Amino acid sequence: MKILGIDPGTATTGFGVIEVEKGRSPKAIDFGVISTPSTDEMPARLDTLYKDLGEIIAHHKPDAVAIELLFFARNVTTAITVGQARGVAILVCEQAKLPIAEYTPLQVKQAVTGYGKAEKKQVQQMVKTILNLTVIPKPDDAADALAIAIAHSAAIRFQN
Repeated sequence: MKILGIDPGTATTGFGVIEVEKGRSPKAIDFGVISTPSTDEMPARLDTLYKDLGEIIAHHKPDAVAIELLFFARNVTTAITVGQARGVAILVCEQAKLPIAEYTPLQVKQAVTGYGKAEKKQVQQMVKTILNLTVIPKPDDAADALAIAIAHSAAIRFQN
């Protein structure tokens, strides 16, 4: 099973594709970020996100998608723009007829490290370990997206 993890953002959206086979550890297939220029107007940035996520889905053909759930933001403007990016990501996945699961940062940290208030570095180190990578994935948004995909793989295991 291939799982696409998405860490949404307007400037940078992280993505991570993992493959999970029964009885085996998850394996990283691809990861990175979709960046949009701050000089572009919001509609153009959302269009870039829409197109690039569509290409990632078409290329990797994931079986499921896990996306970070926005639950709190100190800056209302940031919350709104992240919400717009989340909406675009959900739309692309829905149009591809992919099942979508949503996880809070606390749920992701709990699934990856066993502790819901783990520091970012702890999560990144566990992503590296779980996926048997030689280095921590960079940039941070890509590592976060892989963590979201790992959280979904853990949830599926418990459901089965």
